[in-house]
Amino acid sequence: MKKTIVPAFAIFASFLFSAAAPKGAMAAETFSYDPLHTQVFFTVNHMGFTDVRGRFDSFGGTFTLDEAHPALSRADFTIKASSIDMGSDVWNSHIEEGFLDSAKYPEIVFKSTKVVQTGAKTADMTGDLTLHGVTKPVTLHVTLNKTGVNPFIASRVDAGFSVTGTIKRSDFGMTKFIPVVGDDIGIDIAVDGMRQTDKTNK
Repeated sequence: MKKTIVPAFAIFASFLFSAAAPKGAMAAETFSYDPLHTQVFFTVNHMGFTDVRGRFDSFGGTFTLDEAHPALSRADFTIKASSIDMGSDVWNSHIEEGFLDSAKYPEIVFKSTKVVQTGAKTADMTGDLTLHGVTKPVTLHVTLNKTGVNPFIASRVDAGFSVTGTIKRSDFGMTKFIPVVGDDIGIDIAVDGMRQTDKTNK
């Protein structure tokens, strides 16, 4: 019924404002994902009646944001497949065992390979997504929301992004119940990154 990702991680997300860097743009910085404020959601159509949403609760990784050279930004994101949360233990077991096969494929991994700027605060990030034991290229759409000092933790700089995209689960060998349960999986990831060089990362 449901499934996957990602996202994708995730994301991932890492970019950029303008192709020509504004004065004062910081050099490339590496961020880790804030587990409290990063959320990984997915959506799948269920029998045509509704679009069902789920999420993954355990993930990690880093992204590098290069404001001066957006194309050099990168992201890595790893999701624990068994951390799926459908709001129901029955659903969780059904998806984990019948679709994700998390005992055999415990991780969902995204590693970016290319970033193409599409607007002042947007970019397309292409990367290799490994899901259900299959690796395929996918493209995620990334919007930079904000970078700056965290208003509650003065010693910390954050970078926030919205990441969206769509994958076909059949591309990753998960064909059960198609087309009654949708093949297209929508990805919606809210990313809050904590700069790794900061002393306070809470």
